[in-house]
Amino acid sequence: MNLRNHPPAEPDIEALKSRALNLRRKMMNMASGKGEGYIAQGLAIADCLAAIYFHELRHDSSRPDWPERDRFLLSTGHYSIAMYAVLAEAGYLSDDELPSYGLNGSALPMSTFDETVGVEIVGGSLGHGLGQAVGMAIGLRLDKSSARVFCEFSDGELDEGSTWEAAMGAATFKCDNLVALIDCNGIQADGPVTVAIEPVADKMTAFGFETYEINGNDMTALVDALGKCREQNGKPKAIVLRTTPGHGVPTIMARDRAHFVRVGNDEWDSLIEELERENA
Repeated sequence: MNLRNHPPAEPDIEALKSRALNLRRKMMNMASGKGEGYIAQGLAIADCLAAIYFHELRHDSSRPDWPERDRFLLSTGHYSIAMYAVLAEAGYLSDDELPSYGLNGSALPMSTFDETVGVEIVGGSLGHGLGQAVGMAIGLRLDKSSARVFCEFSDGELDEGSTWEAAMGAATFKCDNLVALIDCNGIQADGPVTVAIEPVADKMTAFGFETYEINGNDMTALVDALGKCREQNGKPKAIVLRTTPGHGVPTIMARDRAHFVRVGNDEWDSLIEELERENA
């Protein structure tokens, strides 16, 4: 049974790829001149956000508080550069606001706050997102709403016991209106993920989720997995996204330490040109 009243139309994969490229362009321009930022993770998650916002999510930028909207929760608040890019692309924010990203007093801080239009939760404290998502999913069901909750969180958040407690809760309460999007990019603040979290997909399945594992930078795979997650079968859903930090910009992809990227002012133009060459 399809959870949505109006299932999405057949996906236009090329159009979604174009959206993802636009998101990457916005991110590069937002970070340009700052000298630093969480650009690598943003570039990596752009495909997922394009698939969510321009194919799967039920939302209306003219009514950001519409009660029947699907909720997208960004638990990894430092991915804010990607969140602002997709919100601008979807019409929640103006492109004119984006250059203020990360500046003192900006409405677009380096870690998300729910005061920003279109942002559902305060992100950044690792391990909090999935618990909030489970609570929202239960609340929507009690309200007899057909809205769904999509929660992005990272492999680093699997270090947190609260994430696994929330996962057990989702299965216990049969939150089949919940989709967990787990960004497994293999990096944390100080280097590679070192805690033995693998096999992530098998663990999520063992915790009661219906789980799919895909290349998170493959648009067709993303759309297919999201489509499978619409089924109401009493199980929460999880998509394990294997993403590459810096995807689309080889110079950033090649960096060993890509969590918080520092780039000289003289490098940005060449990196932006590199993004265009890779996607020509």
